[in-house]
Amino acid sequence: MSNQEELAQQMQAEYRDIESQMASPEVLSRPEKLKSLGRRYAELGRVVRVYEQYCTAKNDLQEMREIVSSGGEDAELFKGELPLLEKNFVDLTEELKNVLIPRDPDDARDVIMEVKAGAGGEESALFAGDLLRMYQRYAESKGWVSQILSSTESDLGGFKDVQMAIRLKNTPEDPADGVWAHLKYEAGVHRVQRVPVTESQGRVHTSAAGVLVFAEVDEPDEVEINDNDLRIDVFRSSGPGGQSVNTTDSAVRITHLPTGLVVSMQDEKSQIQNRESAMRVLRARLRQMQLDQLAEENAQLRRSQVRTVDRSERIRTYNFPENRVSDHRTGYKAYNLDEVLSGALEPLIDSARQMDEAERLAASESE
Repeated sequence: MSNQEELAQQMQAEYRDIESQMASPEVLSRPEKLKSLGRRYAELGRVVRVYEQYCTAKNDLQEMREIVSSGGEDAELFKGELPLLEKNFVDLTEELKNVLIPRDPDDARDVIMEVKAGAGGEESALFAGDLLRMYQRYAESKGWVSQILSSTESDLGGFKDVQMAIRLKNTPEDPADGVWAHLKYEAGVHRVQRVPVTESQGRVHTSAAGVLVFAEVDEPDEVEINDNDLRIDVFRSSGPGGQSVNTTDSAVRITHLPTGLVVSMQDEKSQIQNRESAMRVLRARLRQMQLDQLAEENAQLRRSQVRTVDRSERIRTYNFPENRVSDHRTGYKAYNLDEVLSGALEPLIDSARQMDEAERLAASESE
């Protein structure tokens, strides 16, 4: 038995075990646990389907070779089918090899996305608003659900910063269809070149906005947070320019003392809702921080994913005078900026996914 077959059998056994767990009353009564198991079940399902086809092809090929090697009338009758069976087996052997390549285990997760204005003042805030709408339209085109968790508007209607949750309506059959599988490539610095609305002489300016993407935590106990490590402050919500929009102290600021991470929420009407939203973001940030630290300790672990979500990397330029969008990681370039900002992101994301998969395949073969 080859190493590939042994690994596939182990994954098949895990698949059957999860299938049994998902039917148990204990799991069915815990939606978040069911969601977590469902994600792993879908991930393993890809391998199991290919492995079962591989086993069938292997058995068919062995039986046909035995018939042909035995000679006689049957051998002559079935000899012509042998090349087709051999090709099918070779193809499925390669496909099994590919599906066994380690994938990002978070691909099927939902995400929390943050868009932050950078250098450039009001123009950067307006561009952050453009990016927010671009992601909302992209999510809508994919049939996903987006929800603004918190936002700070600028005086001209842009956003100094905004946090948004994006989720699937149902667990995907293929983890590669998950929200994280697509949007993880959007993390980094996005640069815009255009004439700002505040520019009186028609000169093109360059400004930027940062995008952070975090895989959402399914169950709170995925990330251990000690209540004593949290400082929770409440304050009065306010709108643009400090205008009060709430006469009660419903806004919440949570500081995680060991790491210094700070999350503020004020868009919900109640303090409880704002605290729940803040904890969602905090858990996602802490989990990503832990994964980044783990990746530094083991450079081989999540190698390509860490590279693609480098928060300081300038990943893309949006040039309005030329109606051009350029991805600096993949070399992808197109002259349909207006369509991209309307949510037509798939070609850009596909170029990053293809590069990532090629690197994973090359790393797997070198190992």
